[in-house]
Amino acid sequence: MLVTNHNIDSLSWDKMDNLVPAIVQHADTGNVLMQGYMSQEALSATLSNNKATFFSRSKQRLWQKGESSGNTLDVVRVVADCDLDSLLILARPHGPTCHLGTDSCFPEQDIADKNFLAYLEQVIQSRKNDKPEDSYTAKLLASGTKRCAQKVGEEGVEVALAAATNDRDELLNECADLFYHSLVLLAEQNVDLKEVMKVLQSRHQ
Repeated sequence: MLVTNHNIDSLSWDKMDNLVPAIVQHADTGNVLMQGYMSQEALSATLSNNKATFFSRSKQRLWQKGESSGNTLDVVRVVADCDLDSLLILARPHGPTCHLGTDSCFPEQDIADKNFLAYLEQVIQSRKNDKPEDSYTAKLLASGTKRCAQKVGEEGVEVALAAATNDRDELLNECADLFYHSLVLLAEQNVDLKEVMKVLQSRHQ
């Protein structure tokens, strides 16, 4: 269930002394960032200002993530599970989420291999916005559609040649180049990777 300020009361608050566990997941990469607890007041504050706010069981008060460190969580969406007794918070972090200085409170949640494309997409978008002078990505994006598309074509041919010659190492390297340049072309065309994933999902169905 998508949670809004209008249906907070429908959650199963009575199961855990008016608190529900809330798992925070990176809205873009899917990585699990942290787990906390929310009261009705904390959830209402979260939905009102789009900043993840929890109830601290040790301090017995509300606390907004990053209120002292500045490492806030911008909430994109809040959903409840099927039993209405736990929450999934999709958010975009500003800085490390964990107080130990890591991206996630779960050590094993370093960028998962299959999630790396989403992370790389973010890096490419930052290069597009910031345009650092020493960035190959920024220079490629500035060269325009024709050059970005040409690079994808070149890498596609090199992938095929590597496969045809059974050169595994070369195939891995060329596939990496193809994926990267495809993401650059998508960024140049203002296409989100999620849009491509939706096409793949629709074909699978």
